[in-house]
Amino acid sequence: MKFDKTSKLLKEKSLKITPQRLAVLEAVIKLANHPTADKIIEFIKKNHPNIAVGTVYKTLETYVEKGIVKKVKTDKDIMRYDAVLDKHHHLYCLESDRIEDYYDDDLNQMIEDYLRNKKIENFKIKNIKLQIIGNFLK
Repeated sequence: MKFDKTSKLLKEKSLKITPQRLAVLEAVIKLANHPTADKIIEFIKKNHPNIAVGTVYKTLETYVEKGIVKKVKTDKDIMRYDAVLDKHHHLYCLESDRIEDYYDDDLNQMIEDYLRNKKIENFKIKNIKLQIIGNFLK
């Protein structure tokens, strides 16, 4: 995502454009494959050594609250971040801890139809995320 697009996104979410916020968003996008906070910090420190670790964590939480990135929790309880906001699920590899996006409109429709017909009492569904756990074949 280019500077203009990231700046526009921050403005749309009523966030002040700061070098720190731009650096964190750039890191999540460039690292692409659901980076951990540690990987994001490592990436940022290469080009922006003066950005505090606390600032990175706070910015990530702000981005999650504003819907700019999503959290993805692995089977090992490691928190990762995803800048892809399109409706998708995740394939999670137990061996490598790798996460890949999985798109399947038929699966989405099937889950939505099932839950609409099931009518869970006293619960309003806001989002459905499926994490398929297994191993990628070599």
